[in-house]
Amino acid sequence: MSTLRKVAVVTGASSGIGAATALLLAQNGYRVFAAARRFQRLEELAGRNENIEAHLFDVTDQSSVDAFVQSIAGIEIDILV
Repeated sequence: MSTLRKVAVVTGASSGIGAATALLLAQNGYRVFAAARRFQRLEELAGRNENIEAHLFDVTDQSSVDAFVQSIAGIEIDILV
């Protein structure tokens, strides 16, 4: 059995179902890359659980997309929401 934590990427994680999903996965031990446009809300969510990492992700801004992709490059992702 692997000792590595599972990894989840949750887009739209700043509110609603995305935030609830990110929090639930984090509470179950996943390392969660929470991504959305509203970074302040993501930081608040990340403050609720140490397994959550906040990442700015705005699909209308290519530099934002590039930065997010770079931050998860090379990481094996188990769940993508």
